[in-house]
Amino acid sequence: MAPQLGTFAQGSTLLHFARNGNFGPDGQDLMVVERGEGAYIFDTHGNRYVDGLSSLFCAQIGYSYGEEMGAVAANQLQQLAFSTLWGTAHPPALELADRLAGLAPEGIDRVFFTSGGSEAVEAAWKLARMYHVANGEPQRLKAIARKNAYHGVTIGALSFTGVPGYKEQFGPPAIYTRHVSNTNAFRSELQGEDLTAQLLREIEDVILEEGPDTIGVIIAEPVQNAGGCLTPPPGYWQGLRRLADKYGILLHADEVITGFGRLGEIFGVTRFDTTPDLITVAKGLTSAYAPMGAVMVADKVAAPLYEDKRTLLHGITFGGHPLCAAIALKNLEIFEREGVLENVRAQEDGLRGRLEQLQEDLPIVGDVRGMGFFYAVELVKDSDNTRFDADERERLLRAYMGPALLREGLIARPDDRGDSVLQIAPPLISDDDILDEIVDKMRTVLVGAQQELMLV
Repeated sequence: MAPQLGTFAQGSTLLHFARNGNFGPDGQDLMVVERGEGAYIFDTHGNRYVDGLSSLFCAQIGYSYGEEMGAVAANQLQQLAFSTLWGTAHPPALELADRLAGLAPEGIDRVFFTSGGSEAVEAAWKLARMYHVANGEPQRLKAIARKNAYHGVTIGALSFTGVPGYKEQFGPPAIYTRHVSNTNAFRSELQGEDLTAQLLREIEDVILEEGPDTIGVIIAEPVQNAGGCLTPPPGYWQGLRRLADKYGILLHADEVITGFGRLGEIFGVTRFDTTPDLITVAKGLTSAYAPMGAVMVADKVAAPLYEDKRTLLHGITFGGHPLCAAIALKNLEIFEREGVLENVRAQEDGLRGRLEQLQEDLPIVGDVRGMGFFYAVELVKDSDNTRFDADERERLLRAYMGPALLREGLIARPDDRGDSVLQIAPPLISDDDILDEIVDKMRTVLVGAQQELMLV
């Protein structure tokens, strides 16, 4: 007999991306997070955890700015609790849009606000469609994305997501999308510029096969999250730009995760000397002190929207909410005041060195990849870098590693959307001591994993 709703620890709440039936009197304990401080969170039993994942890549500045954010929120609620951007505006949204445009790569001067990441990705697609239709190319109905990439799970964004298990039960994609190889150099026989050439050749072959004038958008993350912090080989992003320009396609950098300091820059794509046509952001825009997303739009894409009698046929009720915009502005102020980007840049090499020491010491660690405060270690069975099979992944990542990380007091992400990885993304305010603590706890759990699977 199925359990009755409301009888377990989660009460009436359906947990997101969770095996809801696992929790209850005869199952797992539900971790209930009660408060945060600095880079740490505390559960309702008083247990402390170092948040090595920034609460799913969101809590860029950690958890100690609530008083400041609360004061901003209180002031805004007294001034104006809510107003839409549907043909009207309000000062916080106008100020935030100008601030973001000033931080964006040259030529990206327009901002469309949303409530989160998936909404931003879908809004970007609709803006791209309006651009192509205005240019007399309504046939550009297709997109190119990458295998294993995650771009959201609302029905439109799910089309771009390259994780088959997330898609199959929901039927045909809303947007026809071809998925090409991602940039996992560890699993490629080619490296460097040779890998770049192969990847770009594959994309161009897909463009030609589908018909160049049918492709509307190429979407990619500067560093791909799913699959484990997959960095691009040299010249890859510049090559995407060349292909997009050659065939009249818009280039979309999805920075919902990599934006706002995760790679040491406000927009991570700038590390690769490339200016896309569209940039989607969310999570770090407010450092998760409020829900908000946005699409950064190149002038050429926005230009048709200013033509006489043309209506922008998209809107989101809470997009650009005055409370969220005010908090985002305060977040950007804190970034500057506290030197958040500078901290990531200063600590990046040291963090990578700590992780590479794990690789040197532990046979289970086959690869270290990432940049900024965004890293993954790929887990392997032996010195031949053999992959774990499905049963082994279930045992390693879910049965052992998930509970072991919590016992050790570390929030990190065991993941197998692609190969088996353990991923970290520390709050951007983390210092040497916090980074040492994160990696030391990773080491303890990984040593236990080796013993659990009898790899040593």
